[in-house]
Amino acid sequence: MTEFFQSLGLTYEWAWGLATIAGILLIALPLMLCVAMVIYVDRKVWAAINLRRGPNVVGPFGLLQSFADGLKVFLQETIIPSAANKGIFILAPIVTFTVALAAWAVVPFSATAVLADINIGLLYILAISSLSVYGVVMSGWASNSKYPFFSAMRAAAQMISYEVSIGFILVCVVLFAGTFNLNDIVRAQEGFGLGVINAYGIHPLLFPMWVMFFISCLAETQRVPFDLTEAESELVAGYQTEYSSMSFALFWLGEYANILLMCILNALLFWGGWLPPIDWAPLYYVPGIVWLLLKTFFFFFMFSWVMATVPRYRYDQLMRLGWKVFLPISLGFVVVISGYLMATGHFG
Repeated sequence: MTEFFQSLGLTYEWAWGLATIAGILLIALPLMLCVAMVIYVDRKVWAAINLRRGPNVVGPFGLLQSFADGLKVFLQETIIPSAANKGIFILAPIVTFTVALAAWAVVPFSATAVLADINIGLLYILAISSLSVYGVVMSGWASNSKYPFFSAMRAAAQMISYEVSIGFILVCVVLFAGTFNLNDIVRAQEGFGLGVINAYGIHPLLFPMWVMFFISCLAETQRVPFDLTEAESELVAGYQTEYSSMSFALFWLGEYANILLMCILNALLFWGGWLPPIDWAPLYYVPGIVWLLLKTFFFFFMFSWVMATVPRYRYDQLMRLGWKVFLPISLGFVVVISGYLMATGHFG
């Protein structure tokens, strides 16, 4: 894209700047559209599992319901509690939304479609995703209200607990791939399973890691059964209790952008990313982004399925699972996988 703008007579600096802005818009605008549609899909899946209709009035099959809800919150009045810290109160949803978008900069949608193909892409995502807790903590503290503050403390403890095990799980993937570059991790999965399956998840040592990663993603995004930060029976609406209008909408957009990020990471790290499921030449005629979107949609369906069927954990159960189950198992698998790879001459 930089070369295209240079061909129009622009200097390299201006061409690179415009190409970067265009790349950001090519990711951010479709992502916002996808967020609106996956909210619709989420509600439809819940409704189908609970034998209800779901959105079906606004637009054909209810497809415009999310846009109607967005217009509704846009037209609402923004109310800031008089006792709140106004600056931080306003900044919190902006931080949540911005951090959720920033993580997408290194996500490869195909072999060439990536905004920043950096060598430490996986570390970048891990660092950026850990920043999302700041928006929650800021909103809980700035609201100057009991329930949002409790929710913020829960969110901080929950994210720290499960990011530790996620880190060890990612180490296992990096040991197999030998790189932190997401594109290279996807390429390393080509023909990995039995010589024909493009996936790490088929390996008996990595399949348990994927199961733990998927569950940890639910906790990282505060989805059921780990939605203790928004437990309506205890905390009203959690850290979002005092928010209204577009500030509330920014929290929702950031939350679903993070969910989509975790779904796409499941596909990239364990199930071949933009590669077809089977290493068979005719399947490569299908564009890589199509395979990636299909896999991402499948994992989002699993997120919705869990939300509609699994009851909420107690907080002590959530913390026990993170510290006493996932942490020792993931640490043990790092040792086992390292030994296995050394014994099979993988590093040589």
